[in-house]
Amino acid sequence: MSTENQDLAKLNRGVGIIIGSVIVLLAALIVLIFQTGENNSSELDFKPTAVSDEQPSIYWRPLKLSEIKDDKKFNQIFYGHELIVNTAEYLGPKGKVAQISNGLNCQNCHLDGGTKVFGNNYGSVASLYPKFRARSGSIEDLPKRINDCFERSLNGKALKKNSPEMQAIVAYITYIGSNVPKGNNGAGSGLKELPLLNRAANPATGKLIYEEKCASCHQSSGQGIKNGYGDAYVYPPLWGEHSFNDAAGLHRLTNMARFVKYNMPLGADHENPQLSDEEAWDVSAYIISQKRPHLDTPNDWPDVSKKPMDHPFGPYADGFSEQQHKFGPYTAMAKKK
Repeated sequence: MSTENQDLAKLNRGVGIIIGSVIVLLAALIVLIFQTGENNSSELDFKPTAVSDEQPSIYWRPLKLSEIKDDKKFNQIFYGHELIVNTAEYLGPKGKVAQISNGLNCQNCHLDGGTKVFGNNYGSVASLYPKFRARSGSIEDLPKRINDCFERSLNGKALKKNSPEMQAIVAYITYIGSNVPKGNNGAGSGLKELPLLNRAANPATGKLIYEEKCASCHQSSGQGIKNGYGDAYVYPPLWGEHSFNDAAGLHRLTNMARFVKYNMPLGADHENPQLSDEEAWDVSAYIISQKRPHLDTPNDWPDVSKKPMDHPFGPYADGFSEQQHKFGPYTAMAKKK
């Protein structure tokens, strides 16, 4: 072999050794990452969806599921978490436990498994229930409140009070909010207040805002986008037969506007809203003006004078029209409340 060829062979062997070493190093790194992921997976699995350690301390933060030491208690609470996050998988039209709801997940309205600050969260639910609710004119316990959501927001049927699913949901909501003293409101619970407009909210203007800032996820048709299996929604429908019905809390304009202002479009929060106040009111007016399932509720608001000012259906105890109750302006009504 010539000297030139010998030098070339040596060079090739050197390059081969270097490449082989790099491959071995990468393989070792991949194994290390995999093993680290395995070692941490149990702790990660125990945490509620999207609970951040960076949430400001002034706001309520849910207790972590990873802190539950009793296996039986953990299993029940974790099942409750699963039912909130993946309701459709268990109880939707193709549900593997029962088929009693419209395909939405509870966390479509109660964001991040009911833990997001001002994301209609569950922070104060356990601390305030049982409580008197003017809508029913009676004292309601937590299962009754949960079934209101199943019958209204999920446009479905009530769960049996003693069912494993109801008991699990109650256990989950009770556990994550058990750090709020009884009778108190946790800071950042529910929905953040939004200044009232001095005019009626405008659905026509809201449609333009919707097309620009909402339709990419919820579609121009308002029907949302399903996952690849077709059994749950990645982005939920906002109207139509698979949306919440007209007896749900989000069918009230002030609720929808507060929810939208501080949570939508995707990525917005109460510290970084992406819509102006007027945009939130108008786009919400457009959403609630669309057709959706109807639910007869003849026993709602037995004391008509206790109806919220934005309840969209009469009768009313004041002199304002149904149109004004639905879209505002609410400033004069608020002064009478």
